[in-house]
Amino acid sequence: MTHSSTDTLSPQKDVEKADKAEDARQQPPVDVDQHKISPPIAPASDQDSYLVNLTPDEDPKTLSFARKVVIMIVICCGALCSTFASSIAAFAEPGEEQSFHVGKEVTILGVSLYVLGIAFGPLLVGPLSEVYGRSPIYRISYMLFWVFSWPVAFAQDIAVFLIFRFLTGFCSSAFLSVAGGSMSDIWAGHMVAVPTAIYTLSPFIGPMLGPLVSGFINQNTTWRWTYRIMLIWIFLEVLAIFALVPETYEPALRKRKAKKLRKATGDSQYYAPLDRRSGTLVNLIAVSCYRPFELLFMDRMVLLLDLWTSILFGILYLTFQAYPYIYIVNHGFDTQTTGLAFIGLGIGMVTGTTINVCLIRHTHKRYRDVSPPPEARLITGQVGAVVVPVSLYMLAFTSYPHVHWIAPTIATSLFGVGFILCFSSTFTYLVSAYRPMAASAMAANAFTRSLFAAAFPLFAGQMYTTLGTDGATALLAGIMTLAAPLPFIFGRIGAGLRARSRFAEHSQT
Repeated sequence: MTHSSTDTLSPQKDVEKADKAEDARQQPPVDVDQHKISPPIAPASDQDSYLVNLTPDEDPKTLSFARKVVIMIVICCGALCSTFASSIAAFAEPGEEQSFHVGKEVTILGVSLYVLGIAFGPLLVGPLSEVYGRSPIYRISYMLFWVFSWPVAFAQDIAVFLIFRFLTGFCSSAFLSVAGGSMSDIWAGHMVAVPTAIYTLSPFIGPMLGPLVSGFINQNTTWRWTYRIMLIWIFLEVLAIFALVPETYEPALRKRKAKKLRKATGDSQYYAPLDRRSGTLVNLIAVSCYRPFELLFMDRMVLLLDLWTSILFGILYLTFQAYPYIYIVNHGFDTQTTGLAFIGLGIGMVTGTTINVCLIRHTHKRYRDVSPPPEARLITGQVGAVVVPVSLYMLAFTSYPHVHWIAPTIATSLFGVGFILCFSSTFTYLVSAYRPMAASAMAANAFTRSLFAAAFPLFAGQMYTTLGTDGATALLAGIMTLAAPLPFIFGRIGAGLRARSRFAEHSQT
């Protein structure tokens, strides 16, 4: 059997090693797509008795409940801060136009380039976290996030401002690509659903809170305080990461323990799987960049579901440009009051999360004794697919000046409900249906939706100016209406499509 961490720091006796070598088990490699690196398979030998494992008290899942909650809160705040920083720039644009002497289209790039950085960041930090662990990635990325935020807050020309907005987005993406793994590191399988749901909500609440806070800042002081506030929050988050978030990735902990054993005993034979990983870091990063695009372009279900959620995510970021037309132009709101209108969207997202939990429980009752097939995960998406276009049509035809402002706010709340239901359904379906390539499936979705979120704000102003609030929003509603049958279609024929896919899980029906 493999060497357990119940062993002390002294070497085993020769006799014990000889006995254990007879029963040594090979460590099976884990799918490269999951970025988990295993030692090369070799015949059972005396070396296997030096393979280091963790004792139960060293397992992150055995941390106290309070400690787990603290870690979860810090991680969720980090994800929230990352997406909050993307949208807080929305109401700073008029001040940036005056300071940098550029047009509105250029200042919108402050949002778009940041989101573009979020799109590319996970392709790098994902593989790095599987080699060096979660904690170093969190610490280094957020330190760089803080350092690169200084040139944004004190930029003297637009080029510096935009370059460092991209870099801050790139660095902040660690919490959007690695944090999900931290949830599974510390919570046992039967308890992971609720923490994961809370974490999933955090990055979607961020884009809603950004304009709310930015409205108050930019109406009462200069635009630079928008980013100075971010500097303060990021610094506090850095302190919390260093003080409260330990390493939770088991392979990294085993590697660290093996290093201590080698140092304490003077025996260089102690090792962890990461010490004998096959392949180079460059190869892992190449696979991380290649596999998501292979899946995206070679599998129709992945492509269509990703396009569906990407358009939806693009609409969310488009609201940063649409709200001023609806609330400032049509209803005479000031900047900070327009920011408050985003509360409706946030209430809808929280409500959507609650509805999602209820629908998931209903699904589990239907499949009481068996694991639900991936297509059962699309039930919440079917509800969301109906709610989203209805909410957009409602928003389109209640945005007139003579209609009370509460009507479009209710419409955006409904959009928030549908938004969460659609995304939750897509996420769980991709993970369930493409289990062997779940990491790549999620990476493909994250990259695609970030590209759409970066692009949509760039044409929002022209679209709303040309078509009006009713025409532009109705156009978006029409697009989502055309996409609405998608979860219903895949709910019926998804199993057959999976059976013919070389990427999907075939064992589930």
